[in-house]
Amino acid sequence: MKLSTATVRKMINSVKSTRDQELTCDQCHDELDRFIEMKISGKKASEAMPLVQEHLDRCQDCREEYEVLLEALKALSK
Repeated sequence: MKLSTATVRKMINSVKSTRDQELTCDQCHDELDRFIEMKISGKKASEAMPLVQEHLDRCQDCREEYEVLLEALKALSK
């Protein structure tokens, strides 16, 4: 199996961006409600919960779930 240059670069960047402390997808899901509540109330969720923000920046599946939940809660609060 031959990998494209873009795929190899993406893999290298993923490895380079790993940290000593990271959240798993399950841990991120456990924190999403608090993160979203902070975001909706105008607080800086990314500063208060940097590990969640970093996970959302790297994980497309969790980011998509976050965006759907955020939009749903915004719609409910109108």
